Amino acid sequence: MPRSATGRHHAGPAEANHSEDLVRRLYDEHAGPLLMFVLRLVGGDRQRAEDIVQETLLRAWRNAHRLGAQGQTSLRPWLVTVARRIAIDDHRSEQARPAETYDRDLEAFAQADDTERVLRTMTVTDALRTLSHPHREILIATYFRGRTVPEAAEELGLPLGTAKSRVYYALRALRSALQERGVTE
Repeated sequence: MPRSATGRHHAGPAEANHSEDLVRRLYDEHAGPLLMFVLRLVGGDRQRAEDIVQETLLRAWRNAHRLGAQGQTSLRPWLVTVARRIAIDDHRSEQARPAETYDRDLEAFAQADDTERVLRTMTVTDALRTLSHPHREILIATYFRGRTVPEAAEELGLPLGTAKSRVYYALRALRSALQERGVTE
């Protein structure tokens, strides 16, 4: 490896390209499946899962010389083990630290503030008003009163097939009404 004027090693252009290719290959081949695995470990916290995947791939890159020498056919078992250990270490370190007081204050404020819930309710109510009476009626019976479609069909005096199609078309109409209000993608 070439030395700089200070005597330290630095990567030459060929090594830098190889390193970039390795990182790109690791990411392309393993990031997606690893992210799905880690998401389950961290209870769906995407930001945390992405951080763990990034740290895992960084460790693989740092240990590439050892991993290549072992002649492993697949890095995935090693990556899964490392990701699992990182997730466990993160969880343990969180449990060891006392909760921050300002976090508790923010949680209490967020729970006491019903503004988001009220705005969401107003928006959904407004969107429901744009639906036809039969569509609004079936959605209220199924989604807001917690009835199954067969129960709602019986309650409303509808054939089951009619109730099912009304739910389908009512949800499509509601999604469209909510999109107009900027609520969904």
